[in-house]
This record gives sequence, C-alpha cells and structure tokens, in this order.
Amino acid sequence: MLHIIILGNSGSGKSALANKIKNECDCAHLDLDTLAWKEVTPPERRNVGDSGKAIKSFMASNTNWVIEGGYTDLIELVLDATCILIYLNPGVETCIENCKNRPWEPHKYASIELQNENLAMLLEWVRDYEDRQDTFSKSAHESLFNAFNGYKYEFISNSESNLALSELSGM
Repeated sequence: MLHIIILGNSGSGKSALANKIKNECDCAHLDLDTLAWKEVTPPERRNVGDSGKAIKSFMASNTNWVIEGGYTDLIELVLDATCILIYLNPGVETCIENCKNRPWEPHKYASIELQNENLAMLLEWVRDYEDRQDTFSKSAHESLFNAFNGYKYEFISNSESNLALSELSGM
C-alpha cells in the first residue's frame, strides 16, 4: 500500500506533485481544499471533525492514495495511516511565482477568471506563511513534519520535488 501526504504553503507545488504521483503510482488523489471548506460566500471552514470523516472515508475507499494540503489540523487526524510525508518548502518567492503561473483549477473555481480574481488575496496569503501562527503556517508545517516518525522528505525547490516522483516510482 502506498499512503502519501504532501503538505506545504499555497503555491509550493503540492497539487502538481500529487497529480504526478497519482498518475505514476496509480493512486487516488485528494486535495484537502475540496473537503475543508463549506460551499458558501464568503468562504467558511467546515467543522474539522466533519472534514476528518470525509478524509477517512476517502482513505477507506482507496488502497493507494495521495492526500495534499496545507491543513495540519486535518493531516494530524490521519497521519498515523501515512507511509510517507512530503513537505514542500521551496520558499515564499517560489510559491508566489508558482501561484502566478498555476493552471486553472476547475475543481476549485468555476472559471479561470474567478480563479484570477482570487490571485491578489492568494499572494498575500502566501507572503504571510512565515509569520502566521495558524494551522497553515510554516511553523505548524515544520512542527508536524519534525514530529512524524515515518519516511519523510522535505524539498526546498521545484526541481527537488520532481526527484520525489522518481524515488516513489521505485517503491
């Protein structure tokens, strides 16, 4: 069984790496953004317990999976079922560039225009990564990563994270 969690800042490359792993290793893929938020405007977080139940249901329905997101509060709920933890930490400036160059995410936005309307807010969010003290912060990600006792990898560049795929393909 292959059970992988990828965490990192917005724009760190989580979705891109998860999609590569999904395709290369025949894994189901779950983007935590799809379970963490209610479908209301303005955005509002779902109850952590409800999101956790949905994540566990996904895990139970799939033999091999890759889960990605920046939600340490959700990842902590399922970390004990994880074989490999990958922390993407390429730095804020790389994350900003990745956000500016990201393709349309139809599972999150009805159109590319709506996605682009959110870009300024997203870039501010990314810039605050090192200063925030919430479940999405660098300090929360590092704490979770450091506490994990299984196989774990930290990648500090886009090119390094591509190495993860070749290493995982050999498993």
